[in-house]
Amino acid sequence: MSRRRGIMSEDFKYELAKDLGFYNTVKSEGWGAIRSRDAGNMVKRAIEIAESQLAQRKNDF
Repeated sequence: MSRRRGIMSEDFKYELAKDLGFYNTVKSEGWGAIRSRDAGNMVKRAIEIAESQLAQRKNDF
């Protein structure tokens, strides 16, 4: 079974983990150790950031 390639860069994922407060878990135990809720919150925050950047680009034009 093939694995999907991630869309978010590793640096961005680590930054989100720091912002959301579970970086130490990722650092010590890996991504598989985070709770489903934390993973969902990470995706939700990434979407919020992307939407904000898109809105800013529209305002710049």
